[in-house]
Amino acid sequence: MVNEIYDNAAIFKALGDGTRLRIFAMLSESELCACHILEEFQITQPTLSYHMKVLTDCGLVRGVRDGAWMKYSLNPAALRSVRQLFELCEGQSAGRQVNRKERLS
Repeated sequence: MVNEIYDNAAIFKALGDGTRLRIFAMLSESELCACHILEEFQITQPTLSYHMKVLTDCGLVRGVRDGAWMKYSLNPAALRSVRQLFELCEGQSAGRQVNRKERLS
């Protein structure tokens, strides 16, 4: 459980940057070549490579070489992990609300 928390923290830290958050949103629609991602931003190729490294290192994005190109897609396992964290928090929050109501009765 502790490792999952640190993994999720790395994901949230990666998404804390506006450029990476926009890349994440783009990849949520479809797999994209680095060249197509680069067209959407006013950044250099090395800067894009840095952002993609952050996203792949935290496990949120997968990169696959296709000849001279890199194609990126979201990692479904990382998305499930984040979704489970939100569901856990949501469940705990609902449980606390029930307990508060019981105490007030």
